[in-house]
Amino acid sequence: MADGPTINTIAERAGVSIASVSRVLNGLPTRQDTVRKVMAAAEELGYVRNAVARSLKSRRTNQVAFAMADIGNPVYLAMVRQIQPVLKAAGYRLVLHSTDAIAADEIDVLHSLGERYVDGLIMSPLRVTGEHLKMIAAARAPVVIIGSVPEGTQVDNVRADSRTGVKLALDHLHALGRRRIGLVNGPLDTVPGASRAAAYAEALETLGLPYDEDLVEVGDFYRAEGARAAAALLARNPGVDALMCANDLIALGALDVLRASGRRVPQDVAVVGMDDTDLAAASWPSLTSVSLGSAERGKAAAELLLDRLQNGEREPRLVTVRPRLAVRASTSGAEPAVTLSRTDSNTEGEAS
Repeated sequence: MADGPTINTIAERAGVSIASVSRVLNGLPTRQDTVRKVMAAAEELGYVRNAVARSLKSRRTNQVAFAMADIGNPVYLAMVRQIQPVLKAAGYRLVLHSTDAIAADEIDVLHSLGERYVDGLIMSPLRVTGEHLKMIAAARAPVVIIGSVPEGTQVDNVRADSRTGVKLALDHLHALGRRRIGLVNGPLDTVPGASRAAAYAEALETLGLPYDEDLVEVGDFYRAEGARAAAALLARNPGVDALMCANDLIALGALDVLRASGRRVPQDVAVVGMDDTDLAAASWPSLTSVSLGSAERGKAAAELLLDRLQNGEREPRLVTVRPRLAVRASTSGAEPAVTLSRTDSNTEGEAS
């Protein structure tokens, strides 16, 4: 091919960057107008890579994409560690796509399935819009969603039971004598933010504790936002004796604020996170956290996708991963960790 067309000449003919040409020819998610330009230029110039030619003939790429909100979030890293070996054992390569939780980017990834640059898609959206559901229904390749979708959605689905997880956390704090339990949450227009907010209110009612809006602060699922939100809540309610945080990153931000303000953890304020990432055990003090089974969800999603690739006509399946509470120093004041759970196994059924 030394004297023939190259990605450089294709890029020049298509009017796009060399990186864009490389993404298209390697089957990575790319905007559809770019795909059309690159493929048209490649055809005009007579450039066909052997792998591309084989995939066009067989209509298989032996690639699966995983689209997630934030590739730097330990939750998604835990999923990747389980998804990749399952797919690799079946002869598939894993393509990662970080969407920054931008709905338009996720919709574009779903739309790109029509180009058959991957054989299937695992997606974990923070927000599920009508456009998401429309594109899922029209998808030209198998899709598995990690996270809650509206009942009746015809898609293979793996979800966490975060409502039970929040109840485990609040029951634990209540048993320790905590009565002024604040919630530091993520955005309420996201699936996890809405679920945690509802679960917090329900758990308080079950425990006979009043719901107080002043004990709730909404931020985002990042450490800096967790710190900002926790500082605002504590300034408004200095008598708070416990914080339920919507994920571990928020909880780490809360710990930063508590240390800076001279409050002792857990003597003055107990802290619970969610996700039980590697950061929870490594923090100081070590963080009590609700595990939502990130690794288990990743493995289940990969297995569902492989089964769908082999059995395309079967009914969609729902797998729910039950939560566990890992108790550490941020509530108990002592090590080692103790794990509490309702059930430790993956089950099929509804999640609240």
